Amino acid sequence: MQKQIKSALISVFYKDNLENIVKKLGEQGVTIYSTGGTQAFIEAQGVKCVAVEDITAYPSILGGRVKTLHPKVFGGILARRENPQDLEQLKQYEIPEIDLVIVDLYPFEETVKNTAEEQAIIEKIDIGGVSLIRAAGKNYKDVVIVASKDQYADLEKVLVENNGASTLQDRRNFAAKAFEVCAHYDVAIAGYFLKDEPTTANFQVSAPLGQVCRYGENPHQQGTFYGNLEDTFSKLHGKELSYNNLVDVDAACQLINEFTETTFAVIKHTNVCGIATRPTLKEAWEAALAGDKESAFGGVLVCNAVIDAATAASVNEIFFEILIAPGFDLAALEILQTKKNRILLHQKQAVNPKAMFKNILGGVLVQDNDEGNFKEWNEVGAQEATAAQKDDLVFANIVCKHLKSNAIALVKDKQLIGKGCGQTSRIDALRHAIEKAGQFKFDLNGAVMASDAFFPFNDCVSIAHEAGITAVIQPGGSIRDNDSIDFAKQNGMAMVVTGMRHFRH
Repeated sequence: MQKQIKSALISVFYKDNLENIVKKLGEQGVTIYSTGGTQAFIEAQGVKCVAVEDITAYPSILGGRVKTLHPKVFGGILARRENPQDLEQLKQYEIPEIDLVIVDLYPFEETVKNTAEEQAIIEKIDIGGVSLIRAAGKNYKDVVIVASKDQYADLEKVLVENNGASTLQDRRNFAAKAFEVCAHYDVAIAGYFLKDEPTTANFQVSAPLGQVCRYGENPHQQGTFYGNLEDTFSKLHGKELSYNNLVDVDAACQLINEFTETTFAVIKHTNVCGIATRPTLKEAWEAALAGDKESAFGGVLVCNAVIDAATAASVNEIFFEILIAPGFDLAALEILQTKKNRILLHQKQAVNPKAMFKNILGGVLVQDNDEGNFKEWNEVGAQEATAAQKDDLVFANIVCKHLKSNAIALVKDKQLIGKGCGQTSRIDALRHAIEKAGQFKFDLNGAVMASDAFFPFNDCVSIAHEAGITAVIQPGGSIRDNDSIDFAKQNGMAMVVTGMRHFRH
């Protein structure tokens, strides 16, 4: 059923893009009610406006905390137009019907981002606005509710194309979006108050629609990203990020966040297939690529230094999906933008979530992010690791942390030269790592090995020793740790126990 908008209550924080709506309402003879700054804005457009206090007989009080919270406002919104008793009470108490409510809430999340001052944050918890939204949404059969400046265009369409008449489906759609706005707002506020609580009574996450992906992991699956990529990235070139792209980009950014020296990495299906630290970015790129040229094809590239022309020219020689960097020289951009679909992302801030979660069994699993790399540095081998071995062991441990379990990383001179990941046994992971190193003609003599979890037997250390590996880093924790430790001591190997496991399922 169509309903003509004859009256409107407008109370907004941001007035951007509201001019056309206000003028159109004025042209259509709609009675407009408003307060404070919004009222002044409406009148500045040359449109008449009735002050809410002229209806309620109460001014804005408590420093603006109470403006619209009054029966003469909420009665006009909540009255059921088909209910004779409701209409009689409107008449009895001289309450005007309100057919349209436009609200834009106080910017709570924006305030939290910009200040740590609690009083300023608390004052941006909207009370009247949320109440107006809920009331109008509840009475969607009679009232149009616009709960965000993001919906102004939808309202303008109703005003222009239908001359201010809305259908029941229009009003229901506006109400659905309005309750989404309220839910997101409440989750943000609860998150602020619960930010120091490790566990809460309910799992609450609310993120805005970022993009509808072409599809999910596979073409027959629908995929959607909720979140704000623009906070983290500026897309400088290329097509839209797909579902799988986004998963790989997340893995790449979490990995590169671990390194401070000039480092380049290649990611494929969330696993590191090549990574190296070098004095220059071009050297780091070439060493990372050499680690597994085969897997790098179509991969996601990430680095922690500005891409220069020399590096860009070298990177440009291979096919890749995405390149992520903290910056690009103009000359580098000219080189890299020669391929149409290639995605170039300028990373503006680190990706370092405090918590990780996944849906399972109709519920949600939540855990802290895997921060840190070792609890201790306990040298338990035949001798203490050399300075060069220590550098490689730290490097290998970080890489191993970002491989799917069971995981083994083989490193030499801060370059990943072999890796095994996602295997059902640690021995298989090691054998695969050694095979990969051999495939690309790497010499394992003097290399180091990292394992994401303990060795239940000494077989992996024995195989590593036979391959030429001279130092091992692992978390320990097996009841048979001494089997591996004794082997290392007997065969001249350095071994470090970290006390920190890094499973990644």
